[in-house]
Amino acid sequence: MFNLENKEVLVVGLGARGRAACELLNKSGASVTVVDKANTEDLRAAAGKMRALGIQVELGATVSPKREFNLAVVSPSVSASNPMVLELLKRKVNVIGEFELGFQQSKCLSIAIAGTNGKGTTAELVESILTHNNRKTSLCGHGARPVCSVVPETKEMDFLVLQANSFQLETTQFFRPAVAVLMNLAHDHLDRYATHADYVRANARLFQNQQAFDWAIVQSEALAQLRLLDVPIPSKIITFSANNRRADIFLDRGLLISRLPGWEGPLWNMDECLLRGSHNAENVMAALAVGHVLRIPLEEIVNALKTKAPGAHRFEFVAEVNGVKYINDSKATNVDALQKALLSVPPAPAGEPNIWLIAGGKDKSLDYHDVGPLMSQRVKGAFLIGEAREKIRAAWSLFTPCTTVSSLLEAVGAAGKSAVPGDVILLSPACSSFDQFRNYQHRGEVFRQAVLDLATSTRSGSINDDFRSKDQNKNEP
Repeated sequence: MFNLENKEVLVVGLGARGRAACELLNKSGASVTVVDKANTEDLRAAAGKMRALGIQVELGATVSPKREFNLAVVSPSVSASNPMVLELLKRKVNVIGEFELGFQQSKCLSIAIAGTNGKGTTAELVESILTHNNRKTSLCGHGARPVCSVVPETKEMDFLVLQANSFQLETTQFFRPAVAVLMNLAHDHLDRYATHADYVRANARLFQNQQAFDWAIVQSEALAQLRLLDVPIPSKIITFSANNRRADIFLDRGLLISRLPGWEGPLWNMDECLLRGSHNAENVMAALAVGHVLRIPLEEIVNALKTKAPGAHRFEFVAEVNGVKYINDSKATNVDALQKALLSVPPAPAGEPNIWLIAGGKDKSLDYHDVGPLMSQRVKGAFLIGEAREKIRAAWSLFTPCTTVSSLLEAVGAAGKSAVPGDVILLSPACSSFDQFRNYQHRGEVFRQAVLDLATSTRSGSINDDFRSKDQNKNEP
């Protein structure tokens, strides 16, 4: 733990993570100033609460205050090329993120999960295993509570389970998880990174401070990418894969099989799991491996996972209306996640396309062409929304009929009119939501409400009521 008492600290960004950092710094005796380039009603309300704590706040700020700071804590949405960050670095100010600050001040071991897709589900599975086996833990990081907000509780905990995205890992310095899990490394966030290799290297910072007695649990295909870039992993490595039978844990016709010494043989049958698809098999494999390195008996690991249902907005059934199923996969914010969603929809009996896809949003400079051949096999038609709709239409129109519409509500209505019994209407955007929505949860809720309104207007609507109670307090990658 680093001493923050009497330190002059600048916090850049007054979102939820910035506020959590301010409160932790304030309680630790630091003198805190927070700036944000925006000046919204919500931020003004937050600023009032910060000022009541003695924290200085500047909204609408485009440059950092011209004072000496010992430390700057930046939001993960602020890139390293941001002019304010560059100015701070030029002034020799130590710049870290809220994620790093929370880690530095925590008093328990950490288990971190990173990668493109699946880290949220895997983190929840790991949390379930630990909780089921009486380990005191808290899930935080990307998509969950800010790390700084749980620091006071960590002296009573066994582990923090941390979701870590590449933005958060960019600003780590001493971050060192005892167990580090890296999921897949599909193309993503190319609106922030110049190349995919830069994105891979950002994720690889997960391992940079590990030591020989720590653990790295890595998807075998992701490990191959790290090795191509000569990225070292200093810790003990366990690999997993749904496609590579040479991995330490692999998928074979529904069975999860281990070849780890002393843990050889079938571990679990995915037919006994509520999660479906090869991508979820990898999530389960990673969680099993975490339980194994923590020396939790296999039977107790499996017992914790048996009842784990898909999370909100992750390929989640909403309703069946007039024989048409509606699925909310708003969490799919890149092309790889869309591909996995398409493969998870059961095909029509005759093998004909049976999916009406709703996609689009804010582009992350991704290549949409690669999913085209799969779309030609599975998708009857696509309704495209948001800023990226014309780019996506140009990429997909050779593979499936594409219609651009002005809103998600219009897309739901048009898809409903086009579908026939046995079809599936799938919201799987392959894009960020920030052009039309607050976050992917907001987008998923708008879709859900539109479907529920449609279902209640007919007498044949079968609704998944469990969806209503899912926790929505998560953030988009």
